[in-house]
Amino acid sequence: MPKVLITDNVDAEGIDLLQKHVPVDVKRGLSPDELIAAIGDYDALVVRSETKVTAPVIAAGSNLKVVARAGIGVDNIDLDAATRAGVAVVNAPIGNTVAAAEHTVALMLALARNVPQAYASMKEGLWQRSAFMGIEVRNKTLGIIGLGRVGSEVARRAAAFGMRLIAYDPFVAPDFASRLGVTVLSLDELLPQADFITLHTPLTPGTAKLISAPQLARMKPGARLINVARGELVDEAALLEALENGHLAGVALDVFTNEPPGDLPLLQHPRLVATPHLGASTQEAQREVAIEAAEQVLAVLDGKPARNTVNAPFVPPEVHAILAPYVPVASMVGRLLTGMAQGQFVGITLRCQGEIAGHDTAILKAAALVGLLGPVSGAAVNMINAPVLAQQRGLQITEQTSADSREYASLITATLHTTGDDITIAGTSLRDAPHLVRVNDYWMDVAPSTTPYLLFVDNQDRPGTIGAVGTVAGRRNINISFMEVGRITHRGQAMMVLGVDDPISADVLAEIKALPQIDNARVVAM
Repeated sequence: MPKVLITDNVDAEGIDLLQKHVPVDVKRGLSPDELIAAIGDYDALVVRSETKVTAPVIAAGSNLKVVARAGIGVDNIDLDAATRAGVAVVNAPIGNTVAAAEHTVALMLALARNVPQAYASMKEGLWQRSAFMGIEVRNKTLGIIGLGRVGSEVARRAAAFGMRLIAYDPFVAPDFASRLGVTVLSLDELLPQADFITLHTPLTPGTAKLISAPQLARMKPGARLINVARGELVDEAALLEALENGHLAGVALDVFTNEPPGDLPLLQHPRLVATPHLGASTQEAQREVAIEAAEQVLAVLDGKPARNTVNAPFVPPEVHAILAPYVPVASMVGRLLTGMAQGQFVGITLRCQGEIAGHDTAILKAAALVGLLGPVSGAAVNMINAPVLAQQRGLQITEQTSADSREYASLITATLHTTGDDITIAGTSLRDAPHLVRVNDYWMDVAPSTTPYLLFVDNQDRPGTIGAVGTVAGRRNINISFMEVGRITHRGQAMMVLGVDDPISADVLAEIKALPQIDNARVVAM
């Protein structure tokens, strides 16, 4: 009979569910050494954020099959060590969705009606009705940045208030948004239209300080901003300036760059509403995440896949020899599609050709979706949950196979369909490494694993074009590791692909785009 160890404060209903099926020990407050000494007797470990599940803990868990986090964040669990040990790591990202959405609405209403400020005034014995004149949310425009689980629930609740709903999320299908009554816009289009803006996007390198001084300047004068997602999404100094100069009518924050925020000047502003990271702090949410975590532990112990496995599974041995080299190829293809996409995602067509087409290519589809969604998803994306996450975003997935791959033993080609131009990427495995061999109609041979960044330049095939791009890179101290050109006809349209060792800033990219004979330029972090 498998045994479960719980080391943090997990809701009793989750513990009760586990105890109906397996023996459970609750040992809170174990030191790292005590946990290492105890874990060898258990098949499952359930934690929240207090317990640190380190590599030594996992190594000591000789019987350990699953680690469950009763919540969403898994920063306290060594995912690499768990994956190497064959231990599944699961989390509970759904249970606190409603709590976070309701807290967002609570903060929006508090901003609209000056509830905290009026309460503080009355506590001081004052009666200042005229000082706290508010606004109605009815007929106002709510801009939702990030239309995932929480953002979608906020949209449903805001619709009941009679609000106009707009959203920025290039990684959801337009049909999905329209079913919520939401109009999808670019960020630049959304900012000046919204009376209230609420953030629900994950923290990624591309979303850090997503709302900074330039974005705040584009917002409608008198707008109000709400953040119940991650503190790092906003520039707190720029927020304070926007409040002090009167451009924003109010800001509500549940999260901060540093928590607790300490002596943060922004906290002292009279038009700021702040709460200490309470988005998931409801009795119901804690009960739901405990039950969700318990259900997944029981699934893994029963030999079944869990809904929310956050570390990558092993490739089955029987398909390893043929398909395993193409898993990183599929992931590369998906990542490049996301990096180069323009417009809302609608769907993806995946075509497997050659030797790999004679096998079950589900693992390659999943790997492509990992590459596609991993850079933009708040949840950890892996080959187990990627198809589910794609379905939740309303993406249409089409699979095709063909025994013919012409020049290559096997080839993976994916076309991302968007509301803008579709883009096609193809890759193969050469010398045990993924190679990019096609972008749209251009054929080439690029090994992305040898460089941290790829610069794609659409250009006219004319003398001096390559040198002009290289000159900009040299002047900006950007090292080029390799360059490849694909073209269709002599002196016609071409695509230049450069591997670069250093980040390319927006102003450098703009300088390249401004060169004669350059039509477009995009950089993708690998």
